[in-house]
Amino acid sequence: MAKSSRKASAPLTFDLPESLIERIESCRRGHGFKTASEVVRTAIAGYDFETCKPSRDPHRQISVRITPDQRSTLKRYSRTKDASVGELLRLALENLPTRPGKKKK
Repeated sequence: MAKSSRKASAPLTFDLPESLIERIESCRRGHGFKTASEVVRTAIAGYDFETCKPSRDPHRQISVRITPDQRSTLKRYSRTKDASVGELLRLALENLPTRPGKKKK
């Protein structure tokens, strides 16, 4: 890798899953880099962004009405599960069957 000019840089902060942070650490040790920043700079320098096709599920915002009890339930589980209300809503919606089950007699 060619050395880049050493200009002052501002920190870049972003969220990554812990598994990817572990991978950065493995690459740091494996390549003999001193910092995670060196790993990220190397990854950026060697990646072909021109031909990449990121997969993304498009998002839209919707407004819905829920009961006060449901709102407090979501907030409570959001705190105890260390998850956003949106994450919990997505889990609930993904688990909802598209058709109701047959009623037992």
